[in-house]
Amino acid sequence: MPNAPPDAAVRRFRDDLITLIGEPKGRLGLAVSGGPDSLALLILANAAGFECAAATVDHGLRSESASEAEFVGYLCQKLSVPHQTLKLGKHKSGNVSDWARNARYAALAEWTSRMKCAHLLTAHHADDQLETMIMRLNRSSGVAGLAGIRARRGMVARPLLRWRKAELVALIQALGVEPIDDPTNRDDRFDRARLRQNLAKATWLDPVAASQSAQALAEAEDALEWSANAYVKRRVESKNAVVSFDPKNLPRELVRRIVRHCLGEVQPGLEPRGEALERLLFSLENSQTVTLGDVKCSGGTIWLFTKAPPRRTG
Repeated sequence: MPNAPPDAAVRRFRDDLITLIGEPKGRLGLAVSGGPDSLALLILANAAGFECAAATVDHGLRSESASEAEFVGYLCQKLSVPHQTLKLGKHKSGNVSDWARNARYAALAEWTSRMKCAHLLTAHHADDQLETMIMRLNRSSGVAGLAGIRARRGMVARPLLRWRKAELVALIQALGVEPIDDPTNRDDRFDRARLRQNLAKATWLDPVAASQSAQALAEAEDALEWSANAYVKRRVESKNAVVSFDPKNLPRELVRRIVRHCLGEVQPGLEPRGEALERLLFSLENSQTVTLGDVKCSGGTIWLFTKAPPRRTG
């Protein structure tokens, strides 16, 4: 049985969570892997008096994963928190990290719904946020990407984004709990692991300040989306299978977003970004006609988007 966490830490956690989602109405779902971050989430949420249930995702990628899930289940039993292990199917092809993340969130979403939880809490912290922002800087991300890990998106909430990794590790050590050590977190084959090792040496970087910047960028992203949607209603028309858009005097960032909307109306799921989108904008601004995906795009005073004719074969 772990020691009780300090009252100050519990109050801080409770305040952070309520600021994020308001006073919880119903059970909270907790994603608990067994590492120090998620164990801190589990113990703090339980000590704060919230009704909780926990889930551990067994990706099946390491031989130790089953016993690690059992450890989390044992700790949850000691805390009187319902626990379930969610086992994923086997990875078949493609990027392992992407598969693991998508499959994990899908399994957690299904579990959260089945358990009738009001929210799903994850243990992402300020150091995670800084790593994410730098990785996206290296990928030439715009406002949406640099907003990093969202504090809240749908049912998912992340109340530890203003906490440092070292704080959470120290808390768990003080509680007398031995967390799980996942060696993949130090595996140089993964971009994030290499970045994490380098950031550990950059003590001049402040992850908490970066997390606050990410929140400001997230709010800016929401404002841009709101503005773009407002202009869609005023500047975009759909008639006779042709989507038209008047881009006159609009800031380029709004034009980018509205063009993606127009493309999606003609071909759902088509959302070009980066160089592909910039090439399309250059063509439209120069009154050219080009095809992107299955969409014929024509520039001029009014930009037109329609289904492209079938490609010739043979």
